[in-house]
Amino acid sequence: MPPYARIALLAATAVLLASPASAHLDPAAHGSFAAGFTHPLSGIDHILAMVTVGVWAGLLGARARWLVPAAFVATMILGFVAAVAGIGLPIVEPVVLASIVVIGLLAAIAFPVPAASAAAMVAVFAVFHGHAHGGELGVAGAAPFGAGFAMATAMLHGAGLVICLALTSTLGSKGRLATRAFAGAAAVGGLALSLA
Repeated sequence: MPPYARIALLAATAVLLASPASAHLDPAAHGSFAAGFTHPLSGIDHILAMVTVGVWAGLLGARARWLVPAAFVATMILGFVAAVAGIGLPIVEPVVLASIVVIGLLAAIAFPVPAASAAAMVAVFAVFHGHAHGGELGVAGAAPFGAGFAMATAMLHGAGLVICLALTSTLGSKGRLATRAFAGAAAVGGLALSLA
């Protein structure tokens, strides 16, 4: 197996087997940026959703590789701002969990849509992810906390994109199937979380 494929396989395995702590960093002790940065990394629901966005963007190719993750981050920030402003959203946690299943399934079947359509689809879910982050702001400063979780989210999207590109560039059609299987496993993980 080529080295890039090994790295991608190791990264995919680590993401699927990750069991992050449910505790968040205390902004008073660690700073608001650090608390925001670690926030998406402290829940498997956020990790699976963010990585799967990157995987689907990679499978779509071309401009979707940057447009889909960028749309997610931008609208996630809008959801965060809404939560900080006290604007409520219904069923935030169920939609966050549904995002893993839906985006995972879209990537698993390599659902072929234009980049703008894919961006719009993930943007809907991103608003709810951002709202969930804003609802857990606590004593953290909003701007540094938001910058931290936006950066972590972009990095998780990048991880999904790297997994996809590494597997498909080194293994061709088999790598594409492996990437789609990874996305399917993420969808199953999201379903399991929603039933827990």
